Parts: sequence; structure tokens; C-alpha cells
Amino acid sequence: MSRREPPRTEEGLYVLHDLRSVDWDAWRGAAERDREAAIEEGVAFLESHVDTEEGDSAVFSVLGHKADLLILHLRPTLAELDTAEREFEGCALAEFTDRASSYVSVTEASGYTDAAADYFDPDAEADPGLRRYMDSRLYPKLPDTEFVSFYPMSKRRDPEYNWYDLPFEERAELMGAHGDIGREYAGKVTQIISGSVGMDDHEWGVTLFADDMTEIKHLLYEMRFDPSSSKYAEFGRFYTGRRFPPADLEAFLAGEAVPVDDTDDTADDIDAGFAGTLADLGVEIDAPAGAHGLVLRSEADVETVREEVDGLRGNFEHYDSHVLTEVYDGDSTTVVSVWETERAADTARGFLEELPGVTEVIAGALGGDVEPAETGESGSEDDIRGELADLDIYAGKPHGEDVYAMVLYSEADPEELRPEVEDLAEGFDRYDTHVKTATYRASDGGRSAVVSIWETADAADTAGGFLADLPGIVARAGQGPAEETSGEERPASRAGQEPGFGTMGMFYTVKPEHREEFVDKFGTVGGLLEEMEGHHETALMVNVGDENDMFIASQWRSREDAMAFFRSDAFRDTVQWGRDVLADRPRHVFLA
Repeated sequence: MSRREPPRTEEGLYVLHDLRSVDWDAWRGAAERDREAAIEEGVAFLESHVDTEEGDSAVFSVLGHKADLLILHLRPTLAELDTAEREFEGCALAEFTDRASSYVSVTEASGYTDAAADYFDPDAEADPGLRRYMDSRLYPKLPDTEFVSFYPMSKRRDPEYNWYDLPFEERAELMGAHGDIGREYAGKVTQIISGSVGMDDHEWGVTLFADDMTEIKHLLYEMRFDPSSSKYAEFGRFYTGRRFPPADLEAFLAGEAVPVDDTDDTADDIDAGFAGTLADLGVEIDAPAGAHGLVLRSEADVETVREEVDGLRGNFEHYDSHVLTEVYDGDSTTVVSVWETERAADTARGFLEELPGVTEVIAGALGGDVEPAETGESGSEDDIRGELADLDIYAGKPHGEDVYAMVLYSEADPEELRPEVEDLAEGFDRYDTHVKTATYRASDGGRSAVVSIWETADAADTAGGFLADLPGIVARAGQGPAEETSGEERPASRAGQEPGFGTMGMFYTVKPEHREEFVDKFGTVGGLLEEMEGHHETALMVNVGDENDMFIASQWRSREDAMAFFRSDAFRDTVQWGRDVLADRPRHVFLA
């Protein structure tokens, strides 16, 4: 008989299911100080592993007689699993536990489908969405769901039903049908499949996660009728657990309910900023509890994107966890996709990011009704830009060209600062999203400024991490001077997130013959600003390398105070006058 060809596999994180039984008699009979030491060391061990940089860990209360605790570790190497296992044995809590069972395996992806075959073929270009899917299987994070179900399994090798004697095509067909059942539970049940050939008694470990244990039951019951299980699968012991945070270890050992009841309103988990983004787009949706969504902005034509999304939506609608996916046409082409769970949204993201022209992806949590925002009331960037446009004030670049500016202030001399900024700018130029980075001198002799303009907010924020290391940096736009924080610099943040409202950086390129006239005009407007309620400060900054390139940074107590100025006749007159003296249209950007 010819030798069967095994499918290709790729391995990721090593997995240890460490199952422990508590010696309750010893625990009850122990001295109080010994119990306190066990809890303290146990919590410290569990929390240190939950916060690991690579891999993941979690602890579960196991129901039934087979164990009391499941400590689940995922790590890049077996050596790290070995260390974690022995580290637990060294803590005081281990003295009150016995090893009930354990299972060692490694996350695995196999090449049964045609698409997966491309993934394993070094000469084929694997689909980016498939690559993300494979990576999610190989390098998973443990879902933050309530229930876990773990069991080992093997493929049958009986004389009548021997999985390993089947031709590859038949095995692939059976695995495809098996996978179709699992996909029906996407968003409800999350699985981690790990291979254990040569590592433990069975061939695979299956770990299922859900917030509703009956969904796991329904999934496994349905799969029992599938031939890949009914004919060819053999199972080990099943373990069912409930996740709880390490800090609740004391409550667990005291027989109290875990997780300890959290009295915080679940609405706190809702990303108000993301919900506001949907409202600003005019999206009206009744989002179920736990729902997550995506907003993607594209530079491509709306019809091109809509055609691509129509194709994806046909696939998305096969999943019960899909709520909606729509395309909106406004200042830019925007795609909104909402799902019942974060994991389902993350999976969809892998496909949606490949849409034509995508420049930005925003993700967030939702809950309850999302209603369209009333014009001028939400305080969002788009709202303010829209109101300024209604006032005949230009805000933002033409369609599809919005930019973001990172503005940092420095006490260093601008001429000393300039060479280091130019070095950074040269490095930034390697990125297509970089517009410009330059050093500015305050016309009144105050702090210098470094301005970095980018096409996306994420890129601006990333650049800020490098710019913050420049000499003498004391604060970003939207923050007060460092000395106002008791000698400690505030963490970097966006304008408007600190108390007060950092409005916009108003960037101007002035015709050389009108430069002095522009500076004089700023002085006049600056005098008016000082008299306005809610105005903190406004500074005229001049590019050290180009005296005709300037920006005005304005700080206000609140959005309404700033808008009162923008609605004024004085500002309107200034805008009209500026059209004659500027070499280009002004660029009004929100400070990142």
C-alpha cells in the first residue's frame, strides 16, 4: 500500500493546561498566616503570568470532581512553559493543591483547503485575509469569555475506520464539512486547536470559549453527527470551567462567587468616542450588548468600494454574529461594519482592511441604541469642520486629503532644535503618510514648536513618540506647561483631552510681499482674542527654515468659547482678507 501524504502544518504557541485539585481539608486546617501567604503568592504568580509580554495565561474554576482549578498558559517556547509550571510549584499555594491532570500541546494550522495550501506554498502569494486568519490560530489571545471547555481527542485508527488510511481528498472534504459547522458558531464560540502528537496521550487538544455554555454544547452536539466525528474521532476527558481574575483567588478559596460581582455599570465598557463616530456618520443602529464595530475610511471612489463590500457582505451574512456592513459617501468613502462580538469584528477587519484605498481603521465597543448626532452638538472633529464650513470658513484640505498635526513645544533654542528635527524629517519621508515636519519659532520669543503633519492620526501619534525625545520638550499642544504638573510632564495626549479645548492649528503660507502685513494683522486679531471669554492663549509660530510658513495655535476653555470667536465678524473679515495675501489656501487641521 502506498504511503499517505500528510497535510502540511505550522506551529505557533506552546500550550499547557495545568489542572489542579485543592486539598480542602488541608486548607481549612491551615493557620491563618499560611493561608494569607498562599493567597498572596498565588495571586502574584497568576497576575504576573496574565501580564506576560508574549503568549497569554488565565485561571478558571473547574466544575465537577475532576479538578478545582485550570491554569492555562500559552508561550512561545516549551522552556517558558516548563519555567511557569515549576514556578507555580515553588509558591505557597501549590502546597494546598495536587496535580489532577495536565496537557501539553502546541497551536497548529494545517493545509487541508486549497487556500491553506497557498499559505504553505513558498512560491504562492497567500491571501492577506487568510494569512491573518492563520496567524490568529497560531498566535491566539485567550478570549475574555466566562466559560471554557477543554478536551483532548485523536483520530480513530480502527480496522474499519482508520483516518490515516483515507486519501487526502476524502480527508479534506470531511474537514471542510466539519469546519462549516464551526463557522456557523463564529462570534459565539471561539476555539484554540493545538496539536499534541509526540507531546501527550492524544493527538490534539481542543479548547472552546463562550459566554454561554449551551453554545458549546450545541456546537459539539451538532458535530457528533458529522462523519469526521461520528466515524473517525475519539475523545478524552472533558473539563468545564469558569474564568475569574487572579485577584479573586481569595474569594474562590473562601467558597464565594467568582468572578466577584463588579458593580461598575457595563456602559463604562462602551467606547463613547466610537459610538460618537457612528452617530456623526448618521448611522442609526440598535447594537446588542457586547457588540463591536469598525469604521474604515478609504480614498477610493465610493462605487468601487461599494462593489467590493457587496461581495464581502454576502459572506458576512452567513454568520449570526454579523449585524451590518454598509458603505457611506461623505467627505470620504466610509465603511461601517458591526458585529455581536469583538472577536468576530477582528476577523472581519482582516478582510475589510484589504478594500481599495483604506487609509484608516477605527475599532470600538458598542451597546444600546446609536442615533445620529444633531448637527453642531457632538463636538467631534467632523462636526466642528462642518460648522466652520457653514460659516464660510475653510477647514481641512479638499476631499480625501484631511491631515493630522502633532505639535510639541520645546524650551530649546529653535536653531539648536532644527538639525535634530530635520534628521527626523528625513527618516519620516520614507513613509507615504508623512506630509512635513519642521521647527517653528514663536514670534513673541516664547517656546519653540515642532510640527509634524501626517495623513492619518495613527501615523501622527507614532511620530509623536520620536518627537517627544527631542531636546527641551515640555508639552504637546492642548497641555499646559510642564511646571504646572508639580515638576512632572503630563503624558502625551491629543489636544482637547486635557482640561480646556485645543482648537486647531491654522497653517498659512503667506505671499512674501505680504508677510509683514500678515504679522501686523495677527497682532490686531490677537488683541481681540485677549478680550474674549474662555480664551487661554494664541501664538504665532514661524517656520525656522521658511519665514513665510506660519501657524497659529489657539487654546480655549471650551469648544463653545472657540466657536463664539469663529462665528464673529472679526474672524470672518480676517478670513476674507487672508484670501488676498496667502500663497495657498489655509490648512486648518485638528491638533493630534
